[in-house]
Amino acid sequence: MAVPGIALDLRYTGSHNFIGVPIDGYVRPRALLSHLAATALARAQEELAPFGFGLKVFDAYRPQRAVDHFLRWSRDPADQKMKAEFYPQVEKEKLFELGYVAEKSGHSRGSTVDLTIVVLAEGAEPGDLDMGSPYDLFDPVSWPDSAKVSPDQRAHRLLLREVMLRAGWKPYAQEWWHFTLENEPFPETYFDFPVE
Repeated sequence: MAVPGIALDLRYTGSHNFIGVPIDGYVRPRALLSHLAATALARAQEELAPFGFGLKVFDAYRPQRAVDHFLRWSRDPADQKMKAEFYPQVEKEKLFELGYVAEKSGHSRGSTVDLTIVVLAEGAEPGDLDMGSPYDLFDPVSWPDSAKVSPDQRAHRLLLREVMLRAGWKPYAQEWWHFTLENEPFPETYFDFPVE
């Protein structure tokens, strides 16, 4: 099921991500979700549309082989090329321990999505709403309740959270962009088919 009007910026298909190379399993730039998750995402998109906003997806279904790629990368202490942009305040070997990266990802179950809100209204400045930190910045400032962001940035995070909650999603405490479908259809299954 396609979600009408949704924007995509699928970072793991290319090199603009915390590893700096295309991630294993991302063959084509597509955002895959379970049917239930896609339906719930469409509800969130529909709620934002009357206000001139929409959603932009950074990542959806993630094959287990991609998570395994993250694990291999984490074991190479010399590879720090993306540290300044994605984890400047956190030591690479702590990313798993602190919960920023996991050996098993909810994304691999097909009902987790990373996303933000974009401005769609004609005559308005296009682009993402300012959330106070960029996507995949592994830092406490990216926690949804961080006090290090401005009131406007907190309001933008709250808008995203409330729209997603009403559409049936639950947030993650360490990433303002990360949501999992409340009643996901495959809660114990970690898929590994490639995104193509």
